[in-house]
Amino acid sequence: MKPPLFLFIFLFLFVYITIQAAADISPGSALYASNPNQSWTSPNNTFSLRFISSASSAAYFAAVTYSGGIPVWTAGPADSSASLSFLPDGNLRLLNGSSGNLVWQSGTAGLGVSSAALDDSGNLRLLNGTVSIWSTFDNPTDTIVPSQNLTVNNVLRSGLYTFAILRSGNLTLTWNDSMLYWNLGFNSSTITNLTSPSLELQSIGILSVADSNISSPVIVAYSSDYAEGSDILRFLKLDSDGNLRIYSSARGSGTQTEGWAAVSDQCQVFGYCGDLGICSYNDSSPICGCPSENFDPIDPKDSKKGCKRKVEIENCPGSATMLEIDHAMFLTYPPELSSEVFFVGMSACRLNCLVSGSCVASTSLSDGTGLCYLKNPNFISGYQSAALPSTSYVKVCGPIVPNPSVSSLSVEHSIGLRLKGWIVAVVIIGTILGLVTLEGGLWWWCCRNSTKFGGLPAQYALLEYASGAPVQFSYKELQRATKGFKEKLGAGGFGAVYRGVLVNRTVVAVKQLEGIEQGEKQFRMEVATISSTHHLNLVRLIGFCSEGRHRLLVYEFMRNGSLDNVLFTVEEQSGKFLNWECRFKIALGTARGMTYLHEECRDCIVHCDIKPENILLDENYNAKVSDFGLAKLVNPKDHRYRTLTSVRGTRGYLAPEWLANLPITSKSDVYGFGMVLLEIVSGRRNFEVSEETSREKFSIWAYREFEKGNLKGIVDKRLADFEMHMEQVVRAIQVSFWCIQEQPSQRPMMGKVVQMLEGVTEIEKPPVPKAVPEGSVGEASFNGSSSVSALSAFRSSAPAQSLSLPRRILTLERTSSSVSY
Repeated sequence: MKPPLFLFIFLFLFVYITIQAAADISPGSALYASNPNQSWTSPNNTFSLRFISSASSAAYFAAVTYSGGIPVWTAGPADSSASLSFLPDGNLRLLNGSSGNLVWQSGTAGLGVSSAALDDSGNLRLLNGTVSIWSTFDNPTDTIVPSQNLTVNNVLRSGLYTFAILRSGNLTLTWNDSMLYWNLGFNSSTITNLTSPSLELQSIGILSVADSNISSPVIVAYSSDYAEGSDILRFLKLDSDGNLRIYSSARGSGTQTEGWAAVSDQCQVFGYCGDLGICSYNDSSPICGCPSENFDPIDPKDSKKGCKRKVEIENCPGSATMLEIDHAMFLTYPPELSSEVFFVGMSACRLNCLVSGSCVASTSLSDGTGLCYLKNPNFISGYQSAALPSTSYVKVCGPIVPNPSVSSLSVEHSIGLRLKGWIVAVVIIGTILGLVTLEGGLWWWCCRNSTKFGGLPAQYALLEYASGAPVQFSYKELQRATKGFKEKLGAGGFGAVYRGVLVNRTVVAVKQLEGIEQGEKQFRMEVATISSTHHLNLVRLIGFCSEGRHRLLVYEFMRNGSLDNVLFTVEEQSGKFLNWECRFKIALGTARGMTYLHEECRDCIVHCDIKPENILLDENYNAKVSDFGLAKLVNPKDHRYRTLTSVRGTRGYLAPEWLANLPITSKSDVYGFGMVLLEIVSGRRNFEVSEETSREKFSIWAYREFEKGNLKGIVDKRLADFEMHMEQVVRAIQVSFWCIQEQPSQRPMMGKVVQMLEGVTEIEKPPVPKAVPEGSVGEASFNGSSSVSALSAFRSSAPAQSLSLPRRILTLERTSSSVSY
């Protein structure tokens, strides 16, 4: 049976109308930069192909623009008399009018291209009939729009910067096709064996990665205005500053609003301030400058072009020296990391670069790692911020000339010496005395009864400690950063924690301390001690606030939250699951952080509350211990902090000496770590009982199963489907049993724990851990026996170890029924 004639007619008309609606560009057509009103438009005028001029130069670009003039694809730059021609041979070509030089072409000559079309999605296509031979969607420049996919065959480029999606699904930002400064990967359990991953921006503002081997796209980011408004174009753009952003533009507005940025801290974009330029922040905006007056800007009109030495090193009249820049670092990303990192002190980091002919700069980290980065003269990208725990050095020809902000006083001083000293002295002293008298009188009259200003003298008296102190924030600044303490991350024994964003766009966690009654000087001293404790596996304290009764601490933000959220939460609820490799890395990282607290830092600290809630995970699931040193900040008179449950008492992690009225030492932390380590292996809380454990405490039951060789019963059942390093599993279980011994002297030091976990030290069979009832002390009560027996001594196969810390220890002293500080 033949199809009816009207069906052929309908299909023909449909195809013809569709082609005619879009194919409005015929061979021989041309656009000219000298006529800015001339354009080729899409059927509904949403997009147009036209010439646009550069705001920063006299250059012109052929561009596909969204309604209002927002460019989403460009070709150029060209001069003011340039032309864009769709030639009869099917080639689209951009020429400079003044010279006739070729600027850009599609390369489609001789491929049968008969027409061109710009559709309502913003895609400019060169067609052979209905077949697309070339399109702007397949050849993006610096932008993609909804319905346009970025595949592994495409990249976005802007100057020296490149954005790409790798076959593994990773998203990368690269400088000069060599320096990878941003790399966003995905959980291996989520994305494996991808065949053709592609990046897509949905029209509502959701950025996601899709592949035929995954059931649903993996979301990368949400625009801050996603799913809001109507008639809005959202687009992903690689800007000239090296950052990847999602923008929104209302139809016809000609303006664009940022909704997301890949690099939250612009100063961490490699090369942002050019070679030898230093990036810092002025309020919320990044600014570029030179390291010192020994340098000149390459382009005085554009500070982002970088700096150059006034006298090159090889032309030094004398010997070179090292300019020191406090709180600064020179950005180091792969592939540099593999060959230019060393473990040396600050002085050695400086001297090694000074005596090396190939080194021009170095950075020494003060975060406890001992890392030193040496920089070759290829390209130096700097970042300076008061929150950075690092010092950098640049090789210059002496003498060192600081920047004007530092040297202005000395300049003024030298000018003053040339004036008549006694006249200047009289004028200055008289003016100062008059101002001080006036200001003092006004202050006394207006503020004599205000408690708000009670802490000011102490603040000025503590300026001597500023050199090593963290950043000081005002209460209003932190209110603004947290949007009025709106987004609560959690709450602990010392107060609630909120998410905040500083003016330099750094995401932080702000802890509101409760019950802090210490004097201003003592509080600042303790905060200074905490902030000076730097290690890769410790959460870094960025700053603090102390205004009257407002006491807050500002910490670095940990993207993956605390260990308990991913260890004990059902996978379907959290969307996260820790495989064994990740768990072992967390255990080892926690042990290293505690080792630093106990044995390596200048002022050793006993944590007193080691538990999964106080082990935080960064974006790469590196473990960082939090809340260390806070015990010294609590007021001993506050009854809320006198009980074990409030201060340091967390059921399941308390060492027996807490309940037996014995001194608290670093071995108490070792006990808590042992409990956490066993939970990392088992994936369950130690204090939970079940029929499987015969209603016994899990740690006691686990030891019996370990003696029977039943590792399967101890290990988290969710790990059964994953590869496991069984030697590591056995080591971890044995170490946990050594750590939770009843006698503190039988527990190893944390340094020994690290060695045992790493397999450096042989582990002997641990004695059976004794079940210590969790009773009541003072006002604290737990399930179990109401009385606590004295700790009994018993033999161990390991030699007894005693606590020996020659440096000052921040710890607790115990009384009969309360905790004092």
